[in-house]
Amino acid sequence: VQLQASGGGLVQPGGSLRLSCAASRRPFNFSVRSWYRQAPGLQRELVASIIGGGTLNYADSVKGRFTISRDKGGSTVSLQMNDLKPEDTAVYYCKVSRGPVDYWGLGTQVTVSS
Repeated sequence: VQLQASGGGLVQPGGSLRLSCAASRRPFNFSVRSWYRQAPGLQRELVASIIGGGTLNYADSVKGRFTISRDKGGSTVSLQMNDLKPEDTAVYYCKVSRGPVDYWGLGTQVTVSS
């Protein structure tokens, strides 16, 4: 499974971005769909995830600002990011899991700066 992430970029504080991650081929029966991020010098951290059909989890730092979602067919997972802050600057990675196997997308850079 190849994952193609898009939507990163440069935005001012308080702005919004929407990241999307599309899986390349069927089946799309992933048990978990997630977004992670990694800032320079820091470990990769979980930002948000959808477990199964709809249980959502968020890091405390993004609750109320970020929303993770999936499309009906299950091939795409998105991350709507609102009220962005400089500390949200990082490379964002999508990950999907099928049983014990994880598939990672290439990262997309998000930079929040005035």
